[in-house]
Amino acid sequence: MTILVTGGAGYIGSHTVLELLTSGYDVVVLDNLCNASAESLKRVELLTGKTVTFYKADIRDRAAVDGIFERHRIEAVIHFAGLKAVGESTAKPLDYYSVNVSGSVVLAQAMAAAGVTKLIFSSSATVYGEDAPVPYREDMPRGKTSNPYGTSKAMVEQILTDISFADERWSAVLLRYFNPFGAHLSGQIGEDPQGVPNNLMPFIAQVAVGRRESLSIFGDDYDTKDGTCERDYLHVVDLAKGHVLALKATEQSGTHIYNLGTGKATSVKQVVQAFERVTGVTIPYSIAPRRAGDLPAFWAEASKAFSELGWRAEMGIDDMMRDTWRWQQNNPNGYRG
Repeated sequence: MTILVTGGAGYIGSHTVLELLTSGYDVVVLDNLCNASAESLKRVELLTGKTVTFYKADIRDRAAVDGIFERHRIEAVIHFAGLKAVGESTAKPLDYYSVNVSGSVVLAQAMAAAGVTKLIFSSSATVYGEDAPVPYREDMPRGKTSNPYGTSKAMVEQILTDISFADERWSAVLLRYFNPFGAHLSGQIGEDPQGVPNNLMPFIAQVAVGRRESLSIFGDDYDTKDGTCERDYLHVVDLAKGHVLALKATEQSGTHIYNLGTGKATSVKQVVQAFERVTGVTIPYSIAPRRAGDLPAFWAEASKAFSELGWRAEMGIDDMMRDTWRWQQNNPNGYRG
């Protein structure tokens, strides 16, 4: 069975490609490498002893996407390709709607033309909106999103829901995941953001390895146990395995929604403390003003993924710290040497 993975050279995408290959799938990757490196796929090939067919192309390039479907017998698509920085989305909303929304429409059109009707979409917990009660459950309606990134995810979810309602051949699996951390246990693939990291864990790791002086914690006056934001942090390998298991949900038509999270909330300060405890490295930090759009706390109700897919998070926060540090020590400058 051949799976097309859009954005497959990225952080979550590359880990998912590895899990697909080790599970016996053939994989074709499309990625424009705007925030990724082809080196990740080379390392996946070395780790698995298997080959990845790679196309450098933009998800909005219909001719390029059509060409992939013409050259390969694709049976399902896992769709990661998109922009993902919350702050950047507020400054550049047109970019986010163009890539995330228009790109998804182009992909769906190409799939329809090729007769491919199974799609797993990389969505986000942000679609629950800023007023949703915690924990987030799949039967909650999509809410008022707080930034263009979240809105773009909600829009794509609605588009895919409408497609699968209009055509009974379609199966759309919407995976709403929370905050992925960590790296592959080999230390060979991990998170390698371009420029200043937007996410907490790579920033901590870059401070630890000496690439940055200190960490900024955005706000310590939230109504949480220690005043800093609380999130549901999930090991990226667990997350990748969730995508592989979600393929069985595509055997049934319609729209299927699953939270992928641990069901536990950890604060920013607790993450820093865990990293220091596991690695023995002190992380200097300062308290900065709150960021617009940040919510105090949210976490998943993730029992549906276990009952229907047999998936649950198996690794904890210490595993995420250990594996992140192994990756960063082995690759102090990421994939760039």
